[in-house]
Amino acid sequence: MRRWVVKVGSSSLSAQDGTLDQARLAAIAAAALQLPAAVAVVSSGAVAAGRGRTGRGALLSLADRQALAAIGQVDLMSAWSAAFAPRPVAQFLLTLEDIQDRSRFLQARHALDAAFGLGAVPVINENDTVATAELKLGDNDTLSAWVAQLLGAQRLILLTDVDGLYRSDPRADPQAERLAEVRDLEAAWPMASGAGSAVGTGGMRTKLRAAQIAADAGIETLILGGGGPGLLRLASQELAGTRVIPKKVPARLAWLLHQVPAGELWVDSGAASAIRRGASLLPKGLRRVEGRFEVGAALRLHSPDGPLGQGLSNYSSQELQRILGLHSEEIEAALGYKTYDEVIHRNHLALFRSGRLPGG
Repeated sequence: MRRWVVKVGSSSLSAQDGTLDQARLAAIAAAALQLPAAVAVVSSGAVAAGRGRTGRGALLSLADRQALAAIGQVDLMSAWSAAFAPRPVAQFLLTLEDIQDRSRFLQARHALDAAFGLGAVPVINENDTVATAELKLGDNDTLSAWVAQLLGAQRLILLTDVDGLYRSDPRADPQAERLAEVRDLEAAWPMASGAGSAVGTGGMRTKLRAAQIAADAGIETLILGGGGPGLLRLASQELAGTRVIPKKVPARLAWLLHQVPAGELWVDSGAASAIRRGASLLPKGLRRVEGRFEVGAALRLHSPDGPLGQGLSNYSSQELQRILGLHSEEIEAALGYKTYDEVIHRNHLALFRSGRLPGG
């Protein structure tokens, strides 16, 4: 089954006063059902809907935002249910932990697969009610890219109030040129700006970050304006907006490449060179360990020349401090046991392109 993910920002479904605009949702839903693929919707708008319901203006605390998300999520799902009727919708609320933990990641995939099998349209949001600042994905552009990976989607569509990526800010420069296609995200990064809407939390920078996560999993991203009418043009094979062309990376490494690291490791130049040639990281090449983490944690690796990549640790931070710089045959004497020769096996290690952090 072909699957596309459509991310809808707050500005695409809210009225001027910040409340949900049912006509906009209905237009987006009607157009989404005409696309040549099964669609999952990643929807912002819960906090905006909560504001509209309560009349609350400025947010004073994290608890205020969590409460408004809880209030608004009810209205948001009710609005999407009405928009997609008679098709059922299935609510999914995800957190950063659902992305970081591989088993939870796969369980979310199975649940989404089952929802499609029942003929439902998955409507997905971050679980703002329980997510603290440390456990937040931060924006629904990023969430939508991970959902696209969860589903094995072929395309990620980011609906926004700007119809693509421009070489300069089209709100300030009427002659700004829109890019029809992007193949080098690093070159496109300087063109991105911050949030452009009073009700949104993202911007073009978060969209390019999402496009990078999707591209590393072989998923094409389309940054598209126009809401429902924009999707209808796409359904008619009229390709507008900006397409980001993907580069395929194995699925597990694509997942690993963009994890929020639980700790950081510094390796020497010899270990860095060996890793770039496809070797595992051995304790002999380890020079510094930062952070507190357990076995299986995602860690960021640094070489003397800069960021190197990310991998899954075979040892805890306490264990690594004790075997740092040792030969593999010395691990058992230092710890009293040895589970692995490698700190990180090459099969669980993903390298950054050009020694740069993703989205940097």
